[in-house]
Amino acid sequence: MPMQASTTEHARALLRRLGADRTPHPGGTLLAHLERVRIQLALWEARPDLQIAGLCHAFYGTDGFPTGLLPLGRRTELASVIGPDAEAIVHFYASCDRAATYPHLLDPRFRDRFTGRTYAPGPLLCRDFAELTAANELDLARRDPAFRERWGPELLALLTRLRPLLSRPAWRDTLSVLHTP
Repeated sequence: MPMQASTTEHARALLRRLGADRTPHPGGTLLAHLERVRIQLALWEARPDLQIAGLCHAFYGTDGFPTGLLPLGRRTELASVIGPDAEAIVHFYASCDRAATYPHLLDPRFRDRFTGRTYAPGPLLCRDFAELTAANELDLARRDPAFRERWGPELLALLTRLRPLLSRPAWRDTLSVLHTP
């Protein structure tokens, strides 16, 4: 556990140094959002690499939030702080071409928006991606009623398709946040 706490603190320091605490994001700053995603993953008892990836998931920007903190050419810098396994999750999440991937993640078929390559990732990476997607999107839906109103039905449909990849706590929170009676 002490190594995890140290890794988290080092990641937070890098995020601050790169301006995440000053980058606007729905619900406050990018750093506040990233921290909430990390906490959500911890509450769902995600493994440590996924929790730290949750804290760092926007380092290279994403298909939905293009503001990156580091260019892809500096991946080793992030890996040296959070470890290569957590950085690989961050890169995978950032590289997702959502329109091409979301309908096919269970196949699995993943399209990398940086390279244009389509491939079949392993089951653990697919589960990590689904769990991180749920934590990220549910944070936005909790914080912003307009976001939930606009995107809630599509998010519920997406996470329902991804249900086989989600943990029970993630699915329970999905229904709690997005399901309308």
